Amino acid sequence: MPSRPLRILFLTHYFPPEGNAPATRVFELSRRWVNKGHRVTVITGAPNVPDGKVYEGYRNRLWQTEEMAGIHVIRVWTYLAANQGTLRRIANYLSFMLSAALAGCLTPKPDLIIATSPQFFCGWAGAFLAKLRRRPFILEIRDLWPESIKVVGALRNPRLLAFLEWLEQRLYAAADHIVTVGWGYHQRLRERGAPVPKLSVIPNGVDGVQFAAHPTGASIRERYGLNGNFVCSYLGTVGLACGLDVVLRAAAKLNQRQAARVRFLIVGDGALLAKLRTGVQSAGLRNVVLTGRQPKEAMPEFLAASDACLVHLNRRELFTTVMPSKIFDALGMCRPVILGVEGFAADFIRRSGGGICIEPDNEDELISAIDRLSSDPVWARSMGQAGHDYVIKHFDRDDLAQQYLDRIQALLAAGRRPAASRWSVVRGP
Repeated sequence: MPSRPLRILFLTHYFPPEGNAPATRVFELSRRWVNKGHRVTVITGAPNVPDGKVYEGYRNRLWQTEEMAGIHVIRVWTYLAANQGTLRRIANYLSFMLSAALAGCLTPKPDLIIATSPQFFCGWAGAFLAKLRRRPFILEIRDLWPESIKVVGALRNPRLLAFLEWLEQRLYAAADHIVTVGWGYHQRLRERGAPVPKLSVIPNGVDGVQFAAHPTGASIRERYGLNGNFVCSYLGTVGLACGLDVVLRAAAKLNQRQAARVRFLIVGDGALLAKLRTGVQSAGLRNVVLTGRQPKEAMPEFLAASDACLVHLNRRELFTTVMPSKIFDALGMCRPVILGVEGFAADFIRRSGGGICIEPDNEDELISAIDRLSSDPVWARSMGQAGHDYVIKHFDRDDLAQQYLDRIQALLAAGRRPAASRWSVVRGP
């Protein structure tokens, strides 16, 4: 294995100060590799998620650089678009692919290139660069795209979907190694013909140091009028797949039942936030609080203000493969999870002992879970503690970053694309 510091080029559509799961993952991995003496360059765009407006302090330029926790960050121009609308978002993805590929040609030659989904045009930028610069390429799969956008109805044109699926299969074949963030994706890719030696699972995890301070959450409860209430929080992107209509239905039933002590706290922004606001206002749901987008560094305080955390996705077969990263954040703060996701995520919660699994889109089961947790706070705290102990033991980010680094070094030591890792005939799911 190489003994000198590695030069790693990481392509990602999202990066801090954006606070979504892909941005956090790339940052947490990269800063740990830098701390081990390696050189990491990240190519990304100007922060603008989810509304397509550039964050204060940044501009959408052809090229701008900064250092962040020792990571060399190159920000390139993209066509900006809000997190909604198919054609404009595809234009956004394509512009990043072209800009990132060009920028990657102008950086010092790396030892290895990594590109991460959820949209695979970023992956194609990595594949192009790997071919041009003759370097190994790791494709990171955070989402089975375009299958996921098909499932939520964001794209319905059958010809375009067929073309994107063909591109998806070619991208998998172009990668020297594929890292998935969950076991469900690993299984799905095997079903499509991927040989096991070409696949690794490096899940998301928790940072024990980040949550060690255990903020009280008192300021959040005071700010949003939550004192004296049982707070069930959803923290994350308010997107097409999250199915948060279930919260409005549950809140309406709790209002009818005059359950005054329960408050739903939805922290985040996304394509469906405006629809949720309209629903809350039209139904007069004073037990639902929508904060909009909040800074990433405030998330531990919001978690601390919560009595339970809701993790929910629409009931779709594809989502049985998903392992939402917000599970790890909630359990890292000793908060019990109410999980409305079936499949691998539900199996995980049951193993950890850190939450209650409910049927997705079922407001009655959501209310029942809240009733159980709110009526027995000692049991709820013990559940959160059990989940915390489980993820700290098995999903520590330091350990996961080292596992990823071990995969990188093994790929480099074996040489580019060992014969055993070639992609076989790709089949449909």
